[in-house]
Amino acid sequence: MPAKSQAQQKAAGAALSAKRGETKKSELKGASKSMEKSMSEKELQEFAETDRKTLPKKKKAE
Repeated sequence: MPAKSQAQQKAAGAALSAKRGETKKSELKGASKSMEKSMSEKELQEFAETDRKTLPKKKKAE
């Protein structure tokens, strides 16, 4: 499942980095902190790999 906004893609990248041990989990904030806890590494990778150029900056309210 691809990310729906640039903010979501960026948060997934930060969470993925922490899950892999590349950054400290204590440095995560907000969405990336909850994403790291609730999503698998594979799910985070799918979100983080989304091409950022095609995404809006923020997800529109539904």
